[in-house]
Amino acid sequence: MITVKRFILGEIETNTYVLESDGLCAVIDPAIESQELLEFLKGKSVKYILLTHGHFDHISGVNSIVKETGAKVCIHSLDSEMLSDGNKSRYDFHFGGIQPEIKADILLTDNDEIALGETVIRVMHTPGHTNGSVCYILENERIIFSGDTLFRLSAGRTDLAGISTVLAARNELESLQRIAQLSGDYRVLPGHGEETTLQFERENNRYMRGRNASYSY
Repeated sequence: MITVKRFILGEIETNTYVLESDGLCAVIDPAIESQELLEFLKGKSVKYILLTHGHFDHISGVNSIVKETGAKVCIHSLDSEMLSDGNKSRYDFHFGGIQPEIKADILLTDNDEIALGETVIRVMHTPGHTNGSVCYILENERIIFSGDTLFRLSAGRTDLAGISTVLAARNELESLQRIAQLSGDYRVLPGHGEETTLQFERENNRYMRGRNASYSY
């Protein structure tokens, strides 16, 4: 039995999720240091912080949770530099000053599996929005935490990946096609906005159908 709790945090209204399974928790994309979130986590066994990518609005609450819980920080290897580089994470652009350094404990690659009690979380590398963007897929529970790769009727912007926009857009469309090819339907929990389903996006999201995108977030 799993539960998912959503917190909408920060100026860009990032979805931060707490996944609970068998008495263990994973926090996905802690956007900011949030007393509400920390209070919710008090007394819980928080095993992982799972980052879908390294932008400031998905990582800025990491250190406060690590301090309180000792959770291990997981991020794809291609986005790991963002945890210590405020220019790459866009922290400098939005806040100025020096981004507090975040330590990655586990560097992820495609198809890695993370165990949270009896729940298996599979990592799907979905470059485009950033080079190291990932989705976290719970196949038995039919849930995708899609970060800023896939939104309801939209997709993540591709002008921030640090490579040519053309290449990033191609990567994004290929990532969306890979998600679309998953078998059956899934509940999709994105990094911003309301949740959706994979089947709804297959049928209605033009970016999943291979058309050029104007991106969000």
